[in-house]
Amino acid sequence: MMLNSMSAHLRGSVLMVLAMAFFAIEDALLKSVMQQLPVGEVLILFGSGGLLVFMGLAMARSEQILDTRMFSKTLALRSVSEVAGRLFYTIAIALTPLSSASAILQATPLVVALGAVVFFGERVGPKRWFAISIGFLGVLLILRPGIEGFEPASIFAVLGTLGFAGRDLATRAAPPHMSNNQLGVYGFLMLVIAGIIALAYTGGATWPDVTASMQLAAAIVIGVTAYNALTGAMRSGDVSIVAPFRYTRLIFGVLLGVTVFAERPDMLTIVGSVIIAVSGLYTLICKRT
Repeated sequence: MMLNSMSAHLRGSVLMVLAMAFFAIEDALLKSVMQQLPVGEVLILFGSGGLLVFMGLAMARSEQILDTRMFSKTLALRSVSEVAGRLFYTIAIALTPLSSASAILQATPLVVALGAVVFFGERVGPKRWFAISIGFLGVLLILRPGIEGFEPASIFAVLGTLGFAGRDLATRAAPPHMSNNQLGVYGFLMLVIAGIIALAYTGGATWPDVTASMQLAAAIVIGVTAYNALTGAMRSGDVSIVAPFRYTRLIFGVLLGVTVFAERPDMLTIVGSVIIAVSGLYTLICKRT
């Protein structure tokens, strides 16, 4: 009720922050599971669970699960982008520290903001471009490309970032009468496809134990909630205003990396995280200027 009374920009921003918090928790759960199971199997199980949940929600609201609009160019692009984003980013959190993968993912708003200008004709004033650019510099502070702190496996996070940016832009362009549940069905179906691709390459599927099963179940519930919040965010307000709040995922990711996986980010990582968060907030305050 409270979210419905907010302005479109503020509602989208709040939903984006909530989505990023839930996605960070989902990442931590999946990273834990992938210490036992291969990436492809985790994606298949996780995607199947989310698919069933969204199918149930769609049927409960008498929404059509199989819709001819899913074969449109926009949703085809969204599906391909979803596969790329999920597959590569999941590999990244399996092979690299959660805090590092979360940091690289924060380049997404810059790509999305540029796409919003090119494809949707949104206006981005110099102050917002400056704020977004400063946020990107904060990401570079954390990554330190070209020196010892950068891990080659982080290229998977970069590829995942490009995939997620394409998904978000396609979500914005999706038919407005298609519900979050319908988009969720297609999105999680793409996870299953991504998992099949990965598992076909790596093999090694095993039966999950009780702990892994419980973590997967929790990840499904949290992932569905995050997915709904993200879809709602990308359909509220200007993309170039809402998208920078993706930066908050870095904060959540670093906190979980420290508390759950005993990662120890250095001072540059902390400073970069603060810069990213402040620049994201500033883009909302300065509006179109």
